[in-house]
Amino acid sequence: MKTTMIMTALLASLALSGVAGAQTADANDTQTTAPADRPDRPERPDFATLDADGNGALTLEELQAQGAARFAEADTNGDGGLSAEELTAQADQRRAERTAKMIEEHDENGDGLLQAEEMGPKGDRMEKMFERMDANDDGTVDADEFAAAGDRMGHGDRKGHGERGGKGPKQRG
Repeated sequence: MKTTMIMTALLASLALSGVAGAQTADANDTQTTAPADRPDRPERPDFATLDADGNGALTLEELQAQGAARFAEADTNGDGGLSAEELTAQADQRRAERTAKMIEEHDENGDGLLQAEEMGPKGDRMEKMFERMDANDDGTVDADEFAAAGDRMGHGDRKGHGERGGKGPKQRG
């Protein structure tokens, strides 16, 4: 029964991550990092934070404890369930934190605003992204190539589980 409750809390907290966006430092000073190749993805706790006993290895219990803590943080009224209001509040908080971090990281001129030139891929990154989408190298991206690129990046119909085959940024092996 207790294991079931912990697993439920872990699964709900993982779902919360997906709904809420970026995971940021919480009241327990949890350190988080964004996946290096996907800054748009939710941030995740770093290894040292998850390794509660500091022994250099993660146990299932340590992962479950982190999930339960994240669930408890979102369950602001302590009733053991997450209401739409609690999920929305959590999402809004994380969105505001992610927005502030984005401005801090990209505001090159320090005016507190993001101009168009401060956003988006820098240098030849846009060209490289286009080349990866242009599967037949004809200099254009048709609807099929666009959909295939979305699938490879996990934006297709597979709910975030797209394959990275073809010209995608990473090959699975």
